[in-house]
Amino acid sequence: MSQPFDLLLGRKTFEIFASYWPHHPEEGPEINTATKYVASNTLRTHEWSKSVFLKGSVVDEIKKLKEQDGPDLQVHGSGDLIQTLLEHDLVDEFWLKIFPVTLGLGKRLFDKGTIPVAYTLVDSKTSPSGVIIATLKRAGEVKTGSF
Repeated sequence: MSQPFDLLLGRKTFEIFASYWPHHPEEGPEINTATKYVASNTLRTHEWSKSVFLKGSVVDEIKKLKEQDGPDLQVHGSGDLIQTLLEHDLVDEFWLKIFPVTLGLGKRLFDKGTIPVAYTLVDSKTSPSGVIIATLKRAGEVKTGSF
């Protein structure tokens, strides 16, 4: 998160973030200064600065955002929104944090509607507590047949 970025968030994640980050500017100033693009069918306004609510087709609006010059567009959480992005081939890169715990069933990252796409591991680190942080970039068509 050292580079400038904007956020693309689903409504639930936006509401969680908006209940915390504006009240803790010293902990994550980048989140407060980033533009927050919100995909929601019900929420249309919020007092958190730089919050923009997508109108019309979320897929079309995201395609327009991706065509513009500007900082990286990051998605944090937002499980339902991620499914839409995967279904419409709108993911360029993943920053996955894999924690060494099991908590039950949870949500699937790659669920119904995910189209086949290849990714290349460009970086990986392991934290002292065992969290694996992997950066995967889009690598085009899926090629099968070897490791």
